[in-house]
Amino acid sequence: MAQSLIQRRRDAERTRVEAYELSLRHVSQRTRPPPDFENAIKEARRGFEADILRDASAWKPQLKTRDAARLRLGAARYLFARYPVAEHLEQIWIDSAGLSRDEIMLRKRWYVVAAGGDSLYAAGAAEWLSRKEVHAFLNPLGKVGFEAAIWQAIARSYATDPAVAMRIARTRITQQRAQHRFWREVVRFFCAYATTVEDMDDFHDYLADCHRRDPEYTLKGRSLISLGRQMREWHRDLDAIARIEAARNRARGLAAGPEQSEDRWPGAAIADWSWTKSSKDRAKREEYVVIQLRTAADLVAETRSMRHCVATYATKCIAGHASIWSLRRRASGDVQRLLTIELDTRSRAVQVRGFANRPPFAEECKILQRWAQARGIMLL
Repeated sequence: MAQSLIQRRRDAERTRVEAYELSLRHVSQRTRPPPDFENAIKEARRGFEADILRDASAWKPQLKTRDAARLRLGAARYLFARYPVAEHLEQIWIDSAGLSRDEIMLRKRWYVVAAGGDSLYAAGAAEWLSRKEVHAFLNPLGKVGFEAAIWQAIARSYATDPAVAMRIARTRITQQRAQHRFWREVVRFFCAYATTVEDMDDFHDYLADCHRRDPEYTLKGRSLISLGRQMREWHRDLDAIARIEAARNRARGLAAGPEQSEDRWPGAAIADWSWTKSSKDRAKREEYVVIQLRTAADLVAETRSMRHCVATYATKCIAGHASIWSLRRRASGDVQRLLTIELDTRSRAVQVRGFANRPPFAEECKILQRWAQARGIMLL
C-alpha cells in the first residue's frame, strides 16, 4: 500500500534525527578519568620505603597531566628530592624500557641518593667513577642520557677540551659499561688523539673485537695512525672471510649467510698432531702442534700473521681438493706460528712456507718429519 505524503515526511525526519545522533556519538569525547595520584605514589615508593622524606598521604600535586610516567616522576620528586637533579637521572621514572630489573633499581637508587643530597660516590658510583667524575656526572654538558653522562664524565677527567668529551658521549662507547677498565682506556686514548664521532664508532667495532679475542689487549704505545692501519687490515680480513663464506655457500648450493651453514668445512680426514720436546725444566718445555685450518677466519688469520696468500686457497679446501695446516710452537704460554703446509688429496705436502713465503729452517724440517711419520704424510 502506498505511503501518504505525511508519512514519508515523518520517516525522512526520523532518519535525519537518527543520523544526527549517530554522528554526535562518534564525535563526542568520553569523560576523561582523573589523574591517578595514588598509583603514582605507590610505584615511586616501591623498594625505597626507608628513603622517603615526606608524608605520602599529604601529596597534593597541582598536576593536570594524566600521563602515568609524568605522575610517577612527580611522586618521586615529592618523596625523595631535597634538591633538583639533572634530567638523565630523572629519566628512569619516565621510561625504563629495555633495562634489566637490577639496572632499573640502580638508576632509581642513584636518583634517590643524588636528589636527597647524599654522596653518590659512597652509594656505589665509585665502582665506575672517581669523586671528580661523579661531580661531572651530576652536572653534564648539554642534554645526555644516563650512560652517556657516565662516559662524558670520564672523558672530562682526561680531556682539556669539553667538545672532545661531548663527542665521546655521542659514540657507541657509551654502551660498554661492562668491560669498564678497557673502555676507560679507550676513552683516554681518544682524549689524547681527538677524532670524529664517526671515526670513533668505526674504531669501536674493531676494538671490541680485539678485546673479545684478547682480554689483555691494550692501547699503550699505539697512535691514531697505527690503529687506523690495523683497523683497515681488520676490515679487509672481514671482507675476505665474507667472500670465502659466500664461495662455500655457493658450493653447497645455499644462499649466503652464516645462519644457513656450518662454521667449518670437513677438510682432510687426518687428526691434528702435537709433540713435546723433552726438557728437565718444565718452564722451558716446548710443544709443537700441527693443526688443520677448517674455517675462513682461520685461513685469513694465518694469511695475516704469516704474510702470504694462503687465504686464496679457500676454494680448493671447500671443494676438498686440498687442506691447509699450521705448524706452531707453544712455550711459556706463547704461541708462535712457524709454517703453513698445503696437502693434496693424496696426503702429499705440496707446499711448505714460513713467514713471507720463506722456506722452512732445518729445525722445522725435523719437526715436519716427525709429523709426517706419525700421520702418513709424504713430504715432497
